[in-house]
Amino acid sequence: MALDRRTYRTVDGERIEGTWRPIFIRNGRNYFLTDLLIFADGALYCWEWVDLDGLRSKLESGWVATALEPGVTASAHHLASWVLTDPMTAVSAEDLLGEVADEIDQLNGRPDSTSRCMAALDRYLASRAEEDREALRRAYLAIPEHLRVYALGDMDYRDWPLQVLSAPLGPDDEPVTEEDRAEAFAYFDGRDQSAGEWAESRPLDGPDQPEHPTVKLAVLGRFPDEPDVVWLRNERPTPIEMGGRTYPSAVHAYWALAVTEDAAREAIRDTVTPSDAEAAAGQATIRADWPEVRLAAMHAVLRAKFGQHDDLAEVLLGTGDARIEYNLSSAYWSGGSEGRNWMGRLLELVRAELRAERAGFLGERAMTRTGDQAEGSS
Repeated sequence: MALDRRTYRTVDGERIEGTWRPIFIRNGRNYFLTDLLIFADGALYCWEWVDLDGLRSKLESGWVATALEPGVTASAHHLASWVLTDPMTAVSAEDLLGEVADEIDQLNGRPDSTSRCMAALDRYLASRAEEDREALRRAYLAIPEHLRVYALGDMDYRDWPLQVLSAPLGPDDEPVTEEDRAEAFAYFDGRDQSAGEWAESRPLDGPDQPEHPTVKLAVLGRFPDEPDVVWLRNERPTPIEMGGRTYPSAVHAYWALAVTEDAAREAIRDTVTPSDAEAAAGQATIRADWPEVRLAAMHAVLRAKFGQHDDLAEVLLGTGDARIEYNLSSAYWSGGSEGRNWMGRLLELVRAELRAERAGFLGERAMTRTGDQAEGSS
């Protein structure tokens, strides 16, 4: 079972994000350990496609089993099988339903039951009103029971402070006392102070995560006339001078570095479209070491492109510290779930080099000079 538990399915060309968790299915007299697939649109797969109501029916019928009988065989398909002698389970049918509902919320970027409980906690801590305590109690009990342990994310106290504040104050012989509540309030006062101090103590070299949202560079039929992030794509007509020649786009310049003969470079330069440039390179002799040097070649092309065009450099710098995800029919250059996103990563690198140059960390117009020299070294 993968650690990140991420999957997806495609419906009418749309990617539907998903995850999974292990379950037992009872088929006949045997139990089978398998995965319950959970998708953002609410579709679930447990050897049949169902939704949350369908999963409830499967639980009620025993098809999805949360209670195991002794003496029955359980199987992990071709991996192993065993006979249950003293089976113990930790999740009830209602808990499983709640957990799956939480997963659907998380896949959609919505607050799950734990997040909703934390929001109710904040309201109660701010008001100390009885109606807000009751709302907190309901929100805490809405968390699946097997997850009511580390809702606070505290390995030492676990959820004890949360359980105390969500419970009504009882008489002297009840577990929750005035002293307990005072200690619980003190816990949250200390937690809030620590969180505030941590938020103010930013690392000396800046935040750990990007402050700008991811930039996705998708393929377009045409490019806008005004500056836009899609100008960063290699297909955009942009004259680039490399090795004494001027190429009409970054794609042309890239394929010119791939071939071994000057005549082929001339032919690539004279093509009209990026796809024509690639086709021309395919008819020529490609460098034998191209798989090893292609990343360096693209780096040189991008350095030349942005070093020679200040307007494009401003567009790239305008992406801030965002992750750049490039879309291309290549798992090597493109981003996405399976792509290596080398094009996006190179754009981020060149962005950093532009900033380094402007900050005086690199020599004046260093990027332009590197681009001018790149083809001669091929």
